[in-house]
Amino acid sequence: MSQLTSLSRRTFLVGFGASAWAMSPMNALANQSVIVHRDPNCVCCSRWAEYMRQAGYIVSIEETKDMPAIRARLGVPAHIAGCHTAEIAGYVVEGHVPAAAIGRLLKERPQAIGLAVPGMPVGSPGMEGRKLVPYDVVLFDRSGVKPYMRFLGKDAVG
Repeated sequence: MSQLTSLSRRTFLVGFGASAWAMSPMNALANQSVIVHRDPNCVCCSRWAEYMRQAGYIVSIEETKDMPAIRARLGVPAHIAGCHTAEIAGYVVEGHVPAAAIGRLLKERPQAIGLAVPGMPVGSPGMEGRKLVPYDVVLFDRSGVKPYMRFLGKDAVG
């Protein structure tokens, strides 16, 4: 009987652990659908999309030669334009934004249009290189842009 009780406890604990993981905030952020709008000639956009897949997101790619029209439709200011534009859970993600910043955005759900990494900083996801440069992720809405997180490569700093 003691062996049966032990097995039942073990089964319960394993089941409970799996249920807790499935309901955890980090897992809830993965399995989100991401639509990536990109120019068909851009290689780094494909690398960022693959990075997002590896982070657990479900990524689809829509190719277009008119990225300015996509950005205008989604409310991305021209001065923070990056390489590609993504849509996830009602937010816009512009450029090479790390998964950690997107996870924070989806967890906190601030009133905003989305996040951006202006330009194409070396070391950001999809722009890997030997020399990493610090770069900022900004939160933007119709009233402007404000700092959100700072990164070196894929790691948050500061």
